[in-house]
Amino acid sequence: MVDVVCPGCGKPLAGRTGRKGRSSVYCSAACRQRAYRERRAAPSDTAQGLIEEVGRQVRELVPAPPAVFYSGVSELATSVGRLRRIARMARDTAKDDGNEKDDRNEDVRSEGEGNSGPGTQQPGAADLVTAGPVTEVALAESDFAALVESYRRELRVHCYRMSGSYDDAEDLVQETFLRAWRARDGYAGRASVRTWLYRIATNACLDFQRRTARRPQRYEPLPGMNHGGAEPPARITWLQPYPDDDLPSTEEQPDALAVSRETMELVFLAAIQHLPPRQRAVLVLRDVLGLAAAETAAALEMTVASVNSALQRARPTLRDHLPRRRADWTAEADAREREILARYMAAAERLDLTEVATLLSEDITLTMPPNPFWFVGREALVEFLSVSLDPASPMFLGHWRHLPARANGQLAAGGYVRRPGTTVYRAQVLDVLRIEGDRIVEITSFEPHLFPAFGLPLRLPADR
Repeated sequence: MVDVVCPGCGKPLAGRTGRKGRSSVYCSAACRQRAYRERRAAPSDTAQGLIEEVGRQVRELVPAPPAVFYSGVSELATSVGRLRRIARMARDTAKDDGNEKDDRNEDVRSEGEGNSGPGTQQPGAADLVTAGPVTEVALAESDFAALVESYRRELRVHCYRMSGSYDDAEDLVQETFLRAWRARDGYAGRASVRTWLYRIATNACLDFQRRTARRPQRYEPLPGMNHGGAEPPARITWLQPYPDDDLPSTEEQPDALAVSRETMELVFLAAIQHLPPRQRAVLVLRDVLGLAAAETAAALEMTVASVNSALQRARPTLRDHLPRRRADWTAEADAREREILARYMAAAERLDLTEVATLLSEDITLTMPPNPFWFVGREALVEFLSVSLDPASPMFLGHWRHLPARANGQLAAGGYVRRPGTTVYRAQVLDVLRIEGDRIVEITSFEPHLFPAFGLPLRLPADR
């Protein structure tokens, strides 16, 4: 039997007998951070270096023992996926670099990036370029792509916090990389690449918010529907879930306050959508990313006094839109939440409305962005569900199956429906649950087009 050792120091790792969860890769946080720093300084930070790294991983693959083989193939798949993204980004930046004056860029300017005339640098890139002599040799497209690719996941989280939308965050990260490519010759090296990219990403998000002018509204009653007697909740039509598996790991971002669980919760994401864009940017940069007031001021081209003032206005507004009590995150709470999720999925599959009702708090809230349906209170929600879960009802939706998932640091259930007369379960809804104590206090139900981002299939066979 092969002993499992720490790849950092070679010491044996603690045994996993009787323990659940992911196996430790390193014996300590020090070894993990050392490996992280070595990887960031490794030749694989260039496209050619990564190609050589893929070749090494292929040569070292061995089919036995199975656990080692699986680990090696997983590592190879990760490297190949990264190489593919680098190649795609290099292609896109080369195309963009050769066509900066084409119709596509004209469309971008007409959408609100500014009224710059011919030959004027685009706003959003210009305001991020530090004056002074260039200290880095201009990079080829492939090497530039390899350099910035390692920041993709944390920048996507940042853009997601700023926009509240997974789809928009994807687009904004790509926009960030294209702006960085255009502005690369003006980068003076006075800040780290990471800080430089965050500044570009933040300004790309602000430009996007100016164009879209999104503002949360209130849900409105629908004719003939019992929504409950409470005040309608906020309606944020663009809100989308974020898959936990897409969050940067502690190895990728060992010092990150940036992916803390509470700042990824849907209630937090919904709350900060009520802030004006610049206040939201200040709050995210200061309270989430932990930037100093001076760094935030430089990133947003504000004075330190203006940053502090914006933060003082943003914090009370944020508190007003957060629930009074938030869950305590402990191992015991996680185990209890998993049990409630399992009961919730099993009850839905049995069409057991009574069991579902026992899991709901009396003041349960359900919303379905971007759809207009909403319910506050157990009685109203159970009334709504009774129609679709009753096989005798003319509005019976069908039979359910569920797969567990995680979104925004919360438990979720991917729901599939086999409609009457069909044999295939099709993706229907992703329910993200907020659980307090032993009750579900909030369900946010999302449309199924993001299932692949959560590793969920769009279909399940009829037979288990």
